[in-house]
Amino acid sequence: MTAPRFPRIALAALLLAGAAVPASAETLQDALAAAYRDNPTLTAARAGLKSTDENVDIAKASGRPTANITSAYSQYAWQNVVSPFNADKSLTTSLRATVPVYQGGTVAANIKGAEKRVEGGQFDLKSTELSVFSQVVAAYMDVIRTDAIVGLSQKNVDVLEVNLKATKDRFEVGDLTRTDVAQSEARLALARSDLKTAQSQLIAARETYIQVVGHEPVDLQPPPPLPGLPESAEAAVDIALANNPDLASARKAVEAAGFSVRAAQGARLPTLSVFTQGQHLTYLGSAPEFPGLPTGDQESVTIGAQLSLPLYQGGAPGARVRQNKAQEQQAIEHATGTERNVVAQTRSYFSSWQASNEVIESNQVAVQADALSLQGTRAENGVGTRTILDILNAEQEEFSAQVQLVTAQRNAYVAGFSLLAAMGKATAADLNFGIGPLYDPTAYYKKVRNDWNDWHDGPDPKPIAPSTVDSRPQNATVSGPVDPAGKP
Repeated sequence: MTAPRFPRIALAALLLAGAAVPASAETLQDALAAAYRDNPTLTAARAGLKSTDENVDIAKASGRPTANITSAYSQYAWQNVVSPFNADKSLTTSLRATVPVYQGGTVAANIKGAEKRVEGGQFDLKSTELSVFSQVVAAYMDVIRTDAIVGLSQKNVDVLEVNLKATKDRFEVGDLTRTDVAQSEARLALARSDLKTAQSQLIAARETYIQVVGHEPVDLQPPPPLPGLPESAEAAVDIALANNPDLASARKAVEAAGFSVRAAQGARLPTLSVFTQGQHLTYLGSAPEFPGLPTGDQESVTIGAQLSLPLYQGGAPGARVRQNKAQEQQAIEHATGTERNVVAQTRSYFSSWQASNEVIESNQVAVQADALSLQGTRAENGVGTRTILDILNAEQEEFSAQVQLVTAQRNAYVAGFSLLAAMGKATAADLNFGIGPLYDPTAYYKKVRNDWNDWHDGPDPKPIAPSTVDSRPQNATVSGPVDPAGKP
């Protein structure tokens, strides 16, 4: 199966090699690059991955040393029996540092689980990227398709208006009947209705384009051929099973859930830590002076180890282990479901792409045949062997074939791109925008995974994706004249 051709009005002619693109025109690569830079769904997913990245450092913090200083001031406000041996006030300051030695394996398991979730999050970001790109391609092709349909519809109205005028003229001289006029009027009314519908759809397509890409469409150029499309559904599925990011993320979630089980099991094991503590006590000059009693500042330093052996915790550890095992089972089943979905989607997209290509070939023949049929019908009407209704039917058949061709070519391209996305082969790295360095989903993780600084808050969040509030309301003005034969 060969890739479809894409003309100007009906996406039916390939891009000319080396053809210059007008300065004001926009290509599909331009639209994809704009969405890659600042589509809010994609920028939000990048921020979400950064949040996931921090879980590794949070998990590591449980195994790192901690230090804290406490200070307590006390003073007697009232005593029932005043003792001459008691100081009226005191200030105790202590510094304690604790180093975990063994935490039952929970820290290591939580770190491993967090790392697997980071890897899964990176695949999720890739999936979001593919989803956004698929939306951009669909929006781009919808604008071109509806633009072409509006042009075809307007031309159909123009032709039917000429037909109606000619029919009325022939009716005035008695060559045709009132029925012929009524038939022409009815077809013109329906054509005008179709035009209004097409114009509404064009406005909606342009507004969707603004929503996804971030700016209004301007003179969209025919899209380039899609590279790397598979020869068979089986080949497509094999590639998808190896590269689909949703499936890869689901598999990482299974691994992460397994580490959560181990962390829960570690709650039943002993924990060991070592500590050191320094303390300073002062009575602030309020201690009574008696022989043998300390009245000045007191200082001490202690070191030690603390071993904790859980004996019974009310059944909570067992419940947590069972809970995490159930979640692991859930993750396993979710991965299987995702795999099924990937297989079904890939086969479906391949079938749709293949069928749309065949529809294109059939409709291209139909457009040419309908053009000849209309020409012959008009000639035969001139010699009285065809009626006005025959002409109207021929015109309607030609118009319908042109619209079906436009739609099939849009569907073929969108299905082809969706197939590449399902195969994991339509990322920014695959498309090669030429916009400079691409976003590195590992850069932030490498930066923060070993950050020991309690006071490193990072930059305050600021909007990245631009608002479209100030964009102009779209209209249904077509980009240029349309050839009814589907030629650029």
